Amino acid sequence: MAHTVLIITDDSDAVAERVAVELVDRGVPVVTMDTADFPSLVSMTAGIQTRDMGWTGIVNTPRGELDLARVGAVYLRRPTQFKMDEQMTSPERAFAYSEARYGFGGVLTALRQSGCLWVNDPLAAMRAEYKPVQLVEAARAGLNIPKTIITSDPQQAHAWAKGLGGPVVYKPVGGIWHADEGQVRVVYTTPIKDLDSLLDPALGRTAQMFQEWIDKAFEARAIIVGSQVLAVRIDSGSEQGRIDWRSDYDSLSYERIDLPGEVRDRLVELHDRLGLVFGAVDLICDVTGQWYFLETNQSGEWGWLNLKTGLPVPAAMADILQKGPAWAR
Repeated sequence: MAHTVLIITDDSDAVAERVAVELVDRGVPVVTMDTADFPSLVSMTAGIQTRDMGWTGIVNTPRGELDLARVGAVYLRRPTQFKMDEQMTSPERAFAYSEARYGFGGVLTALRQSGCLWVNDPLAAMRAEYKPVQLVEAARAGLNIPKTIITSDPQQAHAWAKGLGGPVVYKPVGGIWHADEGQVRVVYTTPIKDLDSLLDPALGRTAQMFQEWIDKAFEARAIIVGSQVLAVRIDSGSEQGRIDWRSDYDSLSYERIDLPGEVRDRLVELHDRLGLVFGAVDLICDVTGQWYFLETNQSGEWGWLNLKTGLPVPAAMADILQKGPAWAR
């Protein structure tokens, strides 16, 4: 009997549904669960005792019953926050949330110790969120990376940029989405047109990341699934899109490409170093044909590339999840 694949995501996730359909067509049992449904619509009873090799028990979900002993792979696609009973006080909700995280979430995380494959392992994914960690491992894997500085010292930022002798851009270290007084704002890659602006004392209020500007021929997104590397060339028809393609999707055109073998191998090695099975990598090919690694997103989007180009990510993801504990690079 095939192991069960657990997909953790919200109910509106059509991208995860493509993977689920692929698995079902192969005869692989699938249960999709939204973590926000615990504990109102999802319940769990799990136990362990001396000499047990892992937690056993049942999770009841609106989409079916999940036998923890049968779970061989987990696709942590788009987890959402637990929703606690509003009838509780604020301190009670905070305590209940913590217990849900460490109890319900802890039992699921412990499935890895029983040989379950996680895409991606939560602890590895948390570590890989740190862009400085990614850049170190990318360099060690032999990938080209832009010259980079992270500093809270305006004088050092200015001196570094002056010594670089070329264009400089600012990039947020923690991602482009930021809450701002009830609104969500997006911070894209920003060229530094006046280097003297780096002397602004306000720069010292937090960590700031600056990189050399790479003269692009084009950009690419590479989807890493195990040892498979699926890539799409991205070209922009607007000035803003050429600075940061995420800022102008309407101007973009796409083409499936094969990356050079050396780049593919190094990307797989990078994700192995990071402990990731999946990653969505942003790359630059410069005007001389050199490839540069920018970042990998351990929960990055790929659905629109599948629709635009037919990039076979659902099948690649199903390949990994179907193998489950038997998968190894």
